[in-house]
Amino acid sequence: MAVLSTAARQSPPWLDAWETSVPDDPTAAILRADALMDQAGEARGAAAARYTTEEQFREFHRLSALAAEASRRAVALNPDDPNPWVTRMAAMLADGHRRHDEFLVARNEAVRRDPDNFEAHLMTVTFLCKKWYGSHEEMFAAAREPAAAASAGSSVAMLPLLAHFEYALREYGFVTRSSSLAAKAAYFRRPEVIWEIDGCAAKWRGAGEPRLIGRGVTLRHWLALANYLADHDRAGTKALLTQLQSYLGSTPAYGYFWVQQAEGFHAVWKWAR
Repeated sequence: MAVLSTAARQSPPWLDAWETSVPDDPTAAILRADALMDQAGEARGAAAARYTTEEQFREFHRLSALAAEASRRAVALNPDDPNPWVTRMAAMLADGHRRHDEFLVARNEAVRRDPDNFEAHLMTVTFLCKKWYGSHEEMFAAAREPAAAASAGSSVAMLPLLAHFEYALREYGFVTRSSSLAAKAAYFRRPEVIWEIDGCAAKWRGAGEPRLIGRGVTLRHWLALANYLADHDRAGTKALLTQLQSYLGSTPAYGYFWVQQAEGFHAVWKWAR
């Protein structure tokens, strides 16, 4: 679905034709919602709020509102699908300061349909982090509670790693990523952080080696990055990177510690070799 959403954003005429020929197709409806949300994210950009223009914020709000409306239509067309609820959650990033309760309602609807829905829990961790509309305590609870309840092999088991990335980013510097890397690494080298990284990875692998597609790629990058920062399990990290080869894809977590994702990937690769 993510691949199709990206294609819809980059080349919309084929989705337009799909919607015209089958107006009430639920798959086309959620693709439209997701494509609008992707456009909203691009309009805002990845910079901190202080470096984001009013025009960027206006476009982010406009496209997020359109994505929310499209997600409501997708819910109506397929009430059992959790994905439109996740898109609605993402759309609330535009004005979450006044929509906290509404966000949690949408989160509950998504996980009621799919308790181990990775995107729903990922969006909750994001929304409730201190960088957006929550606190460190809310963020870690949003990561740890579903991770503890998840079945062995679930991607949700790895969410505490993201919470640690977000915590380090907020506490030890976003704008000064290069100069603050040592402080962030010192945080990851705390015994309790390493213990949690290992526990998450063990549960994630509890049903066998995760597939090397989609989230399986992203979560290997998360684990490799966390191990690098913690200076922990170099051999295991080398094995992860051997599986990944040179495939980076889009791994925003590297950007929490380096300006360029590829720069971070190469640093981790060099350390693990």
